[in-house]
Amino acid sequence: MASNSSDRSDRSDKPMDQKVLRRLAQNREAARKSRLRKKAYVQQLESSKLKLASLEQELQKARQQGIFISSSGDQTHAMSGNGAMTFDLEYSRWQEEQNKQINELRTAVNAHASDSDLRLIVDGIMAHYDEIFRLKGVAAKADVFHILSGMWKTPAERCFLWLGGFRSSELLKLLVNHLEPLTEQQLMGLSNLQQSSQQAEDALSQGMEALQQSLAETLAGSLGPSGSTGNVANYMGQMAMAMGKLGTLENFLRQADNLRQQTLHQMQRILTIRQAARALLAIHDYFSRLRALSSLWLARPRE
Repeated sequence: MASNSSDRSDRSDKPMDQKVLRRLAQNREAARKSRLRKKAYVQQLESSKLKLASLEQELQKARQQGIFISSSGDQTHAMSGNGAMTFDLEYSRWQEEQNKQINELRTAVNAHASDSDLRLIVDGIMAHYDEIFRLKGVAAKADVFHILSGMWKTPAERCFLWLGGFRSSELLKLLVNHLEPLTEQQLMGLSNLQQSSQQAEDALSQGMEALQQSLAETLAGSLGPSGSTGNVANYMGQMAMAMGKLGTLENFLRQADNLRQQTLHQMQRILTIRQAARALLAIHDYFSRLRALSSLWLARPRE
């Protein structure tokens, strides 16, 4: 009987031993994996430290080369902001002076002033337009994005903005109906001016599209396969290239403003002095209505 009891005890102990062994094996495996994870974590920390040190070295080199100066970022932003604020103030003064000139011109037209008197006022307004193009050129050197985006304009004006200003070709289309009667020679001159303006605008628009595409490709080229910035040196090189391409924005704006300025002066040469006076009044009234539309839109009741 004792022998049978001992056999049953041995048989019952074997499953227990196997369970314990399995549990011990699992614990050992878990401990091994934990050590591996700790080792991997330590290696990752060391790798991160090395990458950080490498990044700091690359950034230091870049600072010395003038590619990327993070320490002057706030300074640059402040200079840019001051340039934008200065231009906004100058533009406000320019508008005030233009309103005075336009009121003087309107009074002279309604009073049937002489051609010589009208010419003095018209020439003054044209010189005033030249001044805003000069001011925009100066402001673009400080903050080209502010001028291009039209943040100095009202919302409705910005809807029709093209490269920081009006489209000469569209403005000429609007003016024709306000200048009748026109001679055949004048009609042909304005039509040719409108077409040449349209062609120049199309060329500049295509140039801007090409610049945007080139910028996108340059920035995308610095991305690694996992979406990271990849090699730091390559990244800095790509950003330097992108900065160089952004520098051409000022040139696009200058060409667009030159086109607007030349179109206004060529229009004046095609028209008689009284037609030129009516054209300037129509241009001013059109933009005044856009500004009034913006004010009405912003003041509309909101549910």
